[in-house]
Amino acid sequence: MKVVDIKTMVVENIPPHRGGRYLLFLEVVTDEGIVGLGERVTGNVFADNLAGLKAHISLIEEIGRLFVIGENPFHIEKIWQRAYGSRHDFRHPSLHATPALSAIEMACWDIVGKAANQPIYNLLGGQYHDKLRAYAYMPRAGFDEDPARAGEIAIELLAQGNSACKLDPFRPLYPLPRDISLAEITYAERIFESIRNAVGNQLEVGIGTHGQLTTYSAIRAAQALEKYQPFWFEEPVPPENVDEMARVAAHTSIPIASGERLVTKYEFAELIEKQAAQIIQLDVGQCGGILESKKIASIAEAHYAMIAPHMACGPIAAAAAIQLDTCSPNFLIQEANQGPIHRTIFKEPLVFENGYIIPPTGPGLGIELDMDLVQHRLVT
Repeated sequence: MKVVDIKTMVVENIPPHRGGRYLLFLEVVTDEGIVGLGERVTGNVFADNLAGLKAHISLIEEIGRLFVIGENPFHIEKIWQRAYGSRHDFRHPSLHATPALSAIEMACWDIVGKAANQPIYNLLGGQYHDKLRAYAYMPRAGFDEDPARAGEIAIELLAQGNSACKLDPFRPLYPLPRDISLAEITYAERIFESIRNAVGNQLEVGIGTHGQLTTYSAIRAAQALEKYQPFWFEEPVPPENVDEMARVAAHTSIPIASGERLVTKYEFAELIEKQAAQIIQLDVGQCGGILESKKIASIAEAHYAMIAPHMACGPIAAAAAIQLDTCSPNFLIQEANQGPIHRTIFKEPLVFENGYIIPPTGPGLGIELDMDLVQHRLVT
């Protein structure tokens, strides 16, 4: 079997645009007629600017032309290593080149699974989890004016079947890093107090910060919030300086979570080995693909760390994350940042319900695009 073509599709998302205003899908086509699906994660980077996608499409086409077309799609390790190591610009991991390689890699796995008539997780050790715990968001708008409102929202989330959520108690998000005042910390305490008074310990609550705190502010905030037993403290400081994140981790009992902006096993190995995070939030669509994610999960497993994959993406990358989750013994919880397009663009939608995700059983990624909907939202 050989890869004969790589095609890209820009699809306009459905409001509220979870995963980005525009989604960048690709098809890896083989000479045997098997087509693999992939997604270059766009997030909110491009907003209304379609022109920003052109560079990423060009990069996918360049990687495909140099390293993928003419190759056997089963040779995923060979393709990945050549694409990553043959060019200086690709060798240095970044959130520019690595997501493009991730998109192609997950499409190759989709081909392999379809050829073997097996879901990808069965080819990476087999199904370990029958269902996948997921977490919801508690939108800041709900408690921006009144922290007591957080407790009411927590009751609603529980009623929907959720056992965990995440919230961002500190605003604004920029500039980074910044001092967090005592008044802001006190406000965050009132939010957590409201939640605990409303639902007790029935709902795990993670703290999201997008890396906006200075080291001393993060330590100060953590000490104030420890008594409420947060699920985790996510990116308490900017992720570039692993030593400073490790310093925060050493000063708090709250588990530190990080990884959504890191790429390849090499960056994650440093994060884990320096004890900077115990909950690893790798993004399958950005960090290097499914096999690279499995390697990262294994490094974490060897250090008794758990994975809680990031999912600010479109539906194809979400499906790839689910494949990883299903076969990883140290899977903890999956972000469930899905929107209307996640529920409608596949002929058989991914199942997100009652706080859990049910892994698909079909071959490859276990998904098939509804091409009528794709054509309707295709950007030419």
